[in-house]
Amino acid sequence: MPVDTPTEATGLPSDIIAWIESETRSSVTASRRVPGGNNREAWFIDLESGARTQETFLRYDRRPATDIAIFWPLQVEAKIFRALYGTGVTVPRILAVHPEAQAVLSERVQGETWFYRIADPDEQVAVAQDFIRNLAALHLIDPKTLHIAELGPVLTPSEHALIEVATIRRRATNADGQIDPFLEVCLDWLRDNVPAYDGRSVLVQGDTGPGNFMYHDARVTAVVDWELAHFGDPMDDIAWLSLRTVQDTFTHLPDRLAEYENLTGFSIDEARVWYYRVMAEVRLAGQPNGIGTHRLADVARHGGDAANSLIYGILHRRLLIQAFAKAAGFSLETHTYESAGDGPLADTLDAIAETLRTVVERAGDPLAVARAKGAARLVRHARALDADGARLAAEEYAELVELLGHDPGSLSAARADWVSAVRHGAIDVSVYVARLWRQMQRDDFLARNASGALRRRTWPPLR
Repeated sequence: MPVDTPTEATGLPSDIIAWIESETRSSVTASRRVPGGNNREAWFIDLESGARTQETFLRYDRRPATDIAIFWPLQVEAKIFRALYGTGVTVPRILAVHPEAQAVLSERVQGETWFYRIADPDEQVAVAQDFIRNLAALHLIDPKTLHIAELGPVLTPSEHALIEVATIRRRATNADGQIDPFLEVCLDWLRDNVPAYDGRSVLVQGDTGPGNFMYHDARVTAVVDWELAHFGDPMDDIAWLSLRTVQDTFTHLPDRLAEYENLTGFSIDEARVWYYRVMAEVRLAGQPNGIGTHRLADVARHGGDAANSLIYGILHRRLLIQAFAKAAGFSLETHTYESAGDGPLADTLDAIAETLRTVVERAGDPLAVARAKGAARLVRHARALDADGARLAAEEYAELVELLGHDPGSLSAARADWVSAVRHGAIDVSVYVARLWRQMQRDDFLARNASGALRRRTWPPLR
């Protein structure tokens, strides 16, 4: 008798189940959605055929491929897996690719994802070293031998960088021709400062590093998430690795990069890494409804993790400003803030937090537990807004009035006038970046209790 047989009520459509069974000539006996992936849902699928059982993994995106702007469709990602399988890069074996829907079935690989869960320091180093071996193996492949037509022809790293800048600009530009002014500043700088590197291009995984590989018994069992893969400069991936290291941990990065140099013969070029750090963050922010630009309620309404959207949105905006300032030669001044104490809603918000703690303790569904913990982080953010939000908004308004030289009458009007002045070239870039950084620090302060350890993270050293 099948257990946990999937139905429409469990969230996985019956036609996807039928496709899995047809492709594998097996019966689906169990399905369980696991946390992570947001729109790209992750499912453990158990199969049975006679006396044979098989554990598989399904990536499923309910959106049509035409609605996906920044990421490759799952079908293209599957082609990348197949091209790399057997090359020395550790990737799972693809079992089936849906011809129309965004669905890919692969073997289920044993292991964990988040690097910080490794308790043994020696095991941490061993896993990190094995990942560096994988990254080196990837970059030593001649990309012309992979035959992934969707990635386009293999050009020079500089040409790929310029193509990427133009692509991001196109995606980030609204139908009315408007673009976020800071993104425009960054894109102009990226266009005008492409590194003069005459080495060959490699296949860049993009978003590579801890959190996007799996490990077990002190080794990497699969390098996953190739949705940002492209051809380009190997330092592009080093920039992404340093970004993933901010979000998780990855032992001492300079040691790992020295190992990468020994394995590949590619020297770590800090200036190029800073360039691609800016590009990585601009690429994330430049997608439609990019990082920190969408309403949290809409994220939750569509099944996403609103708390992650909040805290990672703030983290990535901070990292982008820091990377651009470093690469472009601007200095940033640190401002500190103190809380005024409890706001009028403190008792109610504390009661909600205690209720959510009970939900976490009693819930058996991992996805429900993750969402409840996320809701608790949102409550902590709301508590800070209740206590200090109005005061910091008044500070922002006074700052904008001084910078603009007139009183627009409201904070929303002041923000609009400021954006207009920036777009018309009336504000020097250094003044603009300094103002962004002050506002970033206010937002960071209000999210401090929701962000936890991420608030103290920044770009790691390379040497």
